Amino acid sequence: MRYLKPWLVKGSVVLLLAGIFQPALAEKEPACIEEGKKAFAAQEYNQAKDIFSKCLRAYPGNTDVLLSLAGLQLTLDDLDGAEKSFQEALKRMKPSSPYFSYTYSMLGDIALKRQQNDQAFEWYTKSLQANAANVNSLVGKGAIIEYRGDKKGAAEFYRSALAVEPLNLVARQRMINLEPLYFTDREILDALKQRYAVKPDVTELTDELRQLFSDIHRAEQRRGVDYLRNKYTTVPPEYIVTLDKDTNFERSLLTLAGYEVLKKSVGQDAIAVFQRVGVPVQEVFSLRDLKGNKVFNSDNTLTESGFKVYTEALRNRKAFLRPNESLPPTKAFLGQLAKREEELKKAGYMEISRRELNFITKQTKCSEETLRKDLGVYILPVTKTKRRYFIVARETPDPKKSIPYYYLMKERAKKNPSVKVPRNSLAESYGYYGYTVCFDDGKLLE
Repeated sequence: MRYLKPWLVKGSVVLLLAGIFQPALAEKEPACIEEGKKAFAAQEYNQAKDIFSKCLRAYPGNTDVLLSLAGLQLTLDDLDGAEKSFQEALKRMKPSSPYFSYTYSMLGDIALKRQQNDQAFEWYTKSLQANAANVNSLVGKGAIIEYRGDKKGAAEFYRSALAVEPLNLVARQRMINLEPLYFTDREILDALKQRYAVKPDVTELTDELRQLFSDIHRAEQRRGVDYLRNKYTTVPPEYIVTLDKDTNFERSLLTLAGYEVLKKSVGQDAIAVFQRVGVPVQEVFSLRDLKGNKVFNSDNTLTESGFKVYTEALRNRKAFLRPNESLPPTKAFLGQLAKREEELKKAGYMEISRRELNFITKQTKCSEETLRKDLGVYILPVTKTKRRYFIVARETPDPKKSIPYYYLMKERAKKNPSVKVPRNSLAESYGYYGYTVCFDDGKLLE
């Protein structure tokens, strides 16, 4: 299961320990809590832990102390300790407590860190039942929904989080990432106009324009704007447009011209990278990914699969096929091969090497077709260039089927006298009269 990052854990912990939100849960807050907060603020976490632990022994079951200790344990990534402390605090607080939603939200973060997404979803739901405006739970629940594949549903949770906390960077970035999935046709057209990708008077969104927005948006999420800024000392103004400049909502976008330049530039970079990892320049534009898809478009820009291959090459990882390389077998195909191999072994076949097959061919003068058709050789294709070979390793009603096994065992016995050579009257008679099994044309001697 993929790891989902808890979004606001540390911020929530700091909020609690700093005392910004501190309604009284007990009659009077123990003085040792304040001492622990000071150590926490100074990032003296081990000292703070000792203080809160002693504080808990002095005030057993005190909810304020339990929550402070739990927050610190979560900061130290002591998930088991934090969960225990939060659960103990829950036992002692009423559903009307201002910390009730917070505690369930933190339990959700703990489950999320453990990749227990279903449990995290349940805790976040309970948190939101107590406080529908808990931003941490809104974002966490949205992340799980997004992971499950409901992108539009996730966007609604992020939107709700931003309604409560407009400057929440996590929710805002997640909303930006999902724009192509929840934007209306009108919003997509407006977004394209902001990027100077369509004329201002265009009113109809075509499938081509929808795809164009998705492509430009994807390039932006891959830090295309930063790429251009790093490439040019001064980026031509027609390549980038900045919205809400000098505000908390500032955002830089690629124009259509910037996107086209970016594609060509990345394509040129990719050519150099592929050459650096050993691909001859004459083969670069014939590269394919491991599924057989082209890496380059006809205009020398990268395809979508090609971009992924390129990023792997940047990490010195080979994720491409050169023209002379075959597609790697899929897991399903490998499963079929394993099943067939097992069937062959049960039927009395044994696997031999290509070198051993060549030896049998030389001894019999039979063609590969004749070996397969008349002498019991089984050829199992793996790829276009790789095959596995099997021969009958048992007595059969037709002695011709056992001839390859006879010759192979006879050869092995020369090197190892303990090898038992099976009897084969047909092969022995061929040898007695100095005949080979096949004519010079590779066909069976009748």
